[in-house]
Amino acid sequence: MLMIHGFTGSPATVAPWARGLADEGYTVSVPRLAGHGTRWEDLNDTTWRDWYSSVEDAYLQLLTHCDRIFIAGFSVGGALALKFAQIRGSEIEGLILLNASIFDERKSYFLLPFLKHLIPSLKSGAMDVNKPNPVRHSYGRLPLKALDSLRGLWKSAEDGLYLVDTPLMVAYSVDDHVVDPRNSETIIDNVSSSDIREVIFEKSFHNVALDYDAEVLIEETLIFIRDVLSGEITRSTESDERELIDAEFDAIVSGLSLDESTPNTYLDELDKPQADDFHIPNPQLAPLSESNRSSLWLLFAGALLILLYIFTGFDLFGSGAWPGVIAIIGGLARIIWNTARRFDNGEDGALF
Repeated sequence: MLMIHGFTGSPATVAPWARGLADEGYTVSVPRLAGHGTRWEDLNDTTWRDWYSSVEDAYLQLLTHCDRIFIAGFSVGGALALKFAQIRGSEIEGLILLNASIFDERKSYFLLPFLKHLIPSLKSGAMDVNKPNPVRHSYGRLPLKALDSLRGLWKSAEDGLYLVDTPLMVAYSVDDHVVDPRNSETIIDNVSSSDIREVIFEKSFHNVALDYDAEVLIEETLIFIRDVLSGEITRSTESDERELIDAEFDAIVSGLSLDESTPNTYLDELDKPQADDFHIPNPQLAPLSESNRSSLWLLFAGALLILLYIFTGFDLFGSGAWPGVIAIIGGLARIIWNTARRFDNGEDGALF
């Protein structure tokens, strides 16, 4: 068994789960992903491809000891497990996902490409465990460059779900405050696996391995492994949906002709100039005036002050986000005033 921990975490976050399987005689490898388990600054020096390389290296090492291997992934480790199954799925026996993360729809994430150059990290929340006084086994801060790279892993894993056809166990908590359960539902609805075992936890939060349902998680995992190894659960054969896609592709290909004897093709006709062709002009922007340049700087500075206040609590003047709001209003007012003056003077052209 190759078990993958989550983002900013360490092998300790899934240790009880791994020990439960090892106690039953299974060989379990829990690699420490690149940039994890040291300092959060180290994680900012890595990308999701480095984390995937850690998984692949551990798999190749495990392959020297085991003939049949399962992959298990927790949270972002689930996205890495899915990515592995999309590339090397024919080499593994089955896939086990625990509160797997393949997307996050929080709008603030769209600011990451900008924020990561200004702020190295943000404070992370408390451990999402229902049991009292959980021990933290992950970084206390979220490295923003690594978090932005994670978005690339999410997209790649979600886009390739149809490539996953291995026996699959999807386990998730209904009360997860880190990963929306809709992630697991999306996985179930879009993979090509014919046999999917769904396990739902109602007493635990995000990190089930450290919570009330840890024993249930271990038991369900063992049952799934035994059912796959015994042949009760098998890999998908080519699904009807895949056959339909192939049939549609064949129909498209059969309609194409490679005969070059025809003097003109439809594409040739498209290339011919038309009498009523309309060419969109490409106007040049007028140079920025000094006044409008200062207006843009006010807008930029105001937005930056507001973002810093929201995400870091930075308060330059001790009055919250108001300096940023006033700067934006001032910049907009100057732009409106300058525009009105241009029209009053009969000027034409771009605003800036």
